Amino acid sequence: MPASITPRIPRVALLVETTRTYTRELLAGVKHYVAAHGPWSTFLELRSLDSSPPVWLRNWDGDGILTRTFTKETGELIDSTGLPAVELRSSNNAGKRPFVGMDNAHVGRAVAEHFFERGYRTFATYSLQNERFFVERVRNFVATVYSYGCPCWELPDTDSDSVADWEESQKRLVSWVANLPKPVGVFAANDQLGVRLLEACQRSGVSVPEEVAVVGAENEETLCGFATPALSSVRFDGHSVGYAAAELLDKLMVSGATGPSEILVPPRGIIVRGSSDELVITDPLVARAARLIRENALSGFSVKALCKKLNASRSTLDRRMKQALHRSPKEEIVRVRFREVERLLRETDLTIDTIALQTGFAHGEYLQAAFKQAYGKTPGAFRLHLKAKRRPQLKRRNPAGRRRD
Repeated sequence: MPASITPRIPRVALLVETTRTYTRELLAGVKHYVAAHGPWSTFLELRSLDSSPPVWLRNWDGDGILTRTFTKETGELIDSTGLPAVELRSSNNAGKRPFVGMDNAHVGRAVAEHFFERGYRTFATYSLQNERFFVERVRNFVATVYSYGCPCWELPDTDSDSVADWEESQKRLVSWVANLPKPVGVFAANDQLGVRLLEACQRSGVSVPEEVAVVGAENEETLCGFATPALSSVRFDGHSVGYAAAELLDKLMVSGATGPSEILVPPRGIIVRGSSDELVITDPLVARAARLIRENALSGFSVKALCKKLNASRSTLDRRMKQALHRSPKEEIVRVRFREVERLLRETDLTIDTIALQTGFAHGEYLQAAFKQAYGKTPGAFRLHLKAKRRPQLKRRNPAGRRRD
């Protein structure tokens, strides 16, 4: 009786950087696909975007490649293997390889709509010109703005993500920001540019988001969270990109058939943070009040103290804030405090008592009661709900698997 032949498990190289939020989500999408339809033998190493291709790739006995190609050298090496490969970084880099990535038309349009819905009628964009996807994002942002009949100022930058001279770059940005008409909604083509822009606003004394609201793209959580204020950003759907790319590569490896030349995935909306979480404010008194609340609410700031700083009566301030923001001064103070409570529950393991102290509430019991009244659940239950949402929900794998010859 002849010995049975063990099916070959596909060998797949993942030439994907592991340094970004988006690419880690992308790899999670690949993993999800493999868990449901594999197994695969994957070759993955810690990489940055500009890492050299692995030396073993030229003579590697593999079956397929998923790549975010950064250099011409890497692209030529991948093509020389003759293996099925799917490009994940830019359709401009794909060559003959099919491309799976984000739909940049949706990115620019989503940001324009975000600003317009908040009342902005003056817009600007800060972009790079060195990549096709930056150009696409900005082009669609500007086109949407013009469809509203609104003006848009543009500052294209020829530098890469990394600035050679930070101070010189900031001088240029500070001058640009200072001369923009305000209030203005600014789209930064990626989060690195958004961080540069927020720093320029700080240096020039321009308030964010009262005078300049900023939204970036890619939702690089480390950058967005460290910015002051935290940067709003378009959240890319890396998981769906990774899953679709793995599915396409699987088909190419099994049948050798030519797949679609391009698969585009829309973003998952905008993660709204402090840099764009306000309605546009044209009333100067309300703009000053909103800024003072944002800067002082977490230290136990009261409406009485706010009125004193503004030299305004409570009735006047109440009337004008309700007219501009549809919220009273007290409601705005509580909103800012709860926004920080949510962030601390989501990002830290601090106790409720500590969170109360850091967000202007008198004590933990008061925070517990106020939070439950506002959210319908305790802070602890809210935190558990957030943790449950972050757990991956994988499809069940067919126990029989799939035979490969």
